[in-house]
Amino acid sequence: MAADFTCNQEIIEVARKNLTQDVWDYLTGAAESETTLRRNRYALDKLAFLPRVCRDVSKVDPSTTFLGHKLRIPVMLAPIGSLQAIHEGGGASSCAAAAKFGTIPMISSITQPSLEDCAKSAEGPKIFQLYVRGDKAWLKDIIGRVKAAGYAALALTVDSAVYSIRERQLMNQYQPPSVKAQTNRHLQSAITWELMDWIKAEWGGPFILKGVATAADTKLAVERGVDIIYVSNHGGRQLDHCLGAMETLPTVVAAAAGKARILVDGGFLRGSDVIKAVALGADAVLIGRMQGWALAAGGADGLVRSLELIEREITNTLALLGLVSFKELTKDYLCSVDPLGPCHEMSTFAHMPNGRLV
Repeated sequence: MAADFTCNQEIIEVARKNLTQDVWDYLTGAAESETTLRRNRYALDKLAFLPRVCRDVSKVDPSTTFLGHKLRIPVMLAPIGSLQAIHEGGGASSCAAAAKFGTIPMISSITQPSLEDCAKSAEGPKIFQLYVRGDKAWLKDIIGRVKAAGYAALALTVDSAVYSIRERQLMNQYQPPSVKAQTNRHLQSAITWELMDWIKAEWGGPFILKGVATAADTKLAVERGVDIIYVSNHGGRQLDHCLGAMETLPTVVAAAAGKARILVDGGFLRGSDVIKAVALGADAVLIGRMQGWALAAGGADGLVRSLELIEREITNTLALLGLVSFKELTKDYLCSVDPLGPCHEMSTFAHMPNGRLV
């Protein structure tokens, strides 16, 4: 049973057994040399904690709020295309887990079931992530559907002008369902700031720009009234040889200057990772691969258990830092160090057989 998992490494090991090689590589791999993927982990591993002692930490509250909703921990579920290839419930399973645990899922526009079915599959707020796959008439239609389904916010992904070269998938001759079924993929490469303005206005609610990686683009987004900046390099799955997300985060936070809220993803697997991100200015972290592994290991219950384990790590780490809530956390609790060893998608799990699963 999912409740029997004692740590997230166990969940990952079961996911590896349950997934075929091609689906495992789709979920776990990244673009080209996978340098960006490793830099995501490196950027986290080169931060160390500076704990304070002799403080009453007998009661720790790891919760926060986002879009007016309480989050049990500052961790949300990242959008994953073709999620149904990883777990048959697809986006509906993520929604069910989010509702049960107490967080917000972000549902990909290229996963199944439909946005309407995901919306009604569970209670609680949900965010819809949009890839542009049509003209303005198409966009007007899908945005209308998102509104009617009651989504709390819209996220536009802008770091995917072209589909990256993912060599694990190429060597497997594997195409995820979203790639096989997609039409008008070329329209993603024609997104401009003006089209973003139009989409934002058509939506008319909380708007998230996903895939921001520089201070320059952050400033442009803020000037155009973007509510939420989502720092992401697509988990290393798009442009290779980028900075790690946690190296990018402080520059984006500074450029936003408090005028937009900040989300981040990219290599976050532990509660300590989440704390590092919040200390550097993120409002919340989104998990992608860990979400997929948990669903593959135990469906919605597996994902709830994974979030519970991250919550345990967060609560434990906050207490050991001398903190009772995220409100007390600042960057003064961090310092820079050299990572202890090679960084890759599994390097945070010290007891992984043979160092990693391939």
